[in-house]
Order: sequence, then C-alpha cells, then structure tokens
Amino acid sequence: MTEKWEMTEKRVMEADAQVTQLEAALIHQAETLAREQRQNAESARTRILKEAAERLKLAEEREVLAAKAEAERRMRRQVQAAETRLAGELDRQRWALTEATLSGVRLAFQDLADDDARYLKTLEHWLAAAAKALPAGDLVVEMRAADQPRLAPVQAEMVQRAAPGRGVAWVVSGLHSQTSEGGIRVRLADNRAQLDQTFEARQSRLADDLARVAMERLFASAPDLSVLAR
Repeated sequence: MTEKWEMTEKRVMEADAQVTQLEAALIHQAETLAREQRQNAESARTRILKEAAERLKLAEEREVLAAKAEAERRMRRQVQAAETRLAGELDRQRWALTEATLSGVRLAFQDLADDDARYLKTLEHWLAAAAKALPAGDLVVEMRAADQPRLAPVQAEMVQRAAPGRGVAWVVSGLHSQTSEGGIRVRLADNRAQLDQTFEARQSRLADDLARVAMERLFASAPDLSVLAR
C-alpha cells in the first residue's frame, strides 16, 4: 500500500510539474505574442503617423504651390493690365505730341508763305522736283489766287531755272485756292500725270517721316523713351 501511494503521489507531482511547465510556456507565449502585438501596433502607429505627416506635408506643399501659382497668375494679370494701360497712355501721348509737332510744321509753313523771298525759292524748288519727276511734255502749274501777284513777275525766270526747255503754263486753281495753305500742283498739259506739291499733299506724303522726326526731337532729352521714336 505504501509503495502504491508513493507511486500515485509521484505521478501527481509529475502532473503538477507538467501543468506548471505548460502554464509557464503558455504565459511565455502569451507574453511574446503581446510583445509582438505591442511592437506591431507601435510600428503601425509610427507608420500611420509618418504617412499622415507626409500627406499633410504634401497637402501643404500643394496648397503653397497652388497659392504661389495663383499669386503669379494674379501678378501677371496685373502686370499685363499695367503694361496695356501704359502702352495706351504712351500711344496717346505720342499721338498728341506728334500732332502738336505737325501743327507746328503747319505754322512754320505759314510763316514761310508770308516771307516772299523764302516762299518763292521754295516754290521754285518744288517746281524743279516736279519737272524732274514727270515725263517729258509741256507742264501746267496750278497756283493759288493769293500767290498769283507774287509769282507773276518771276514766273519766266523761275521756269528757266527749274524746268529749262519745257513749256510751262501758269493757271489759278479755285479749289487749290480754297483748301491749301500754299504750294503748287504740277501736271502734264495732256493730264497724263501730275505731282501735287501743295503743303497738304507733301505733308501727307511725308507724314510718317515727319512723325518719326517729331518723336526723335521730342524725346531726344529722354534716352529711356527714345525707343518710341524708332
């Protein structure tokens, strides 16, 4: 009986030891799993926070870039609008200054027309240019009624110097007298060709050159604006 009891007690103790070992193993496994879960959770948390920070950074960068692009577009629109206004103002100023200068040219010609010697010399020069430009043939010179008294005494000498060898007839033009500041119209007697040497016609032909010269003179003292005259 004693031996049997001892054997039973030994078995119980062995079973208790096995249970204890099993419990320790289970506890160790549970601790290991818990530790792995904590590590995984921490890693996941770190990853999530990192990804969230990266997304936030990208969102902020996109917002900054969008704001910068919008600011640049707004600035470009403002600059373009300012350039357009400036160009319009410069064109207006240029036109006004050019018109004022051309008006000055008209006044200068009126002063010229009041000076007999200078005016007759100018008409002779214009007659010579017309005689050179027109084809061969007799010429008709149309003049203003106001100029006839001054031209009549010198017509023959003027023709000899300005159009030697060509027949030249002088006539008063009613339309010319009413609309012109001065000058002459020269045409062939058969009306095949003509050259208008009135002040208005010459100003019209030389308008671009006059405007260019006017701009060069007006902006000569402002180098930064001289490009407007080119």
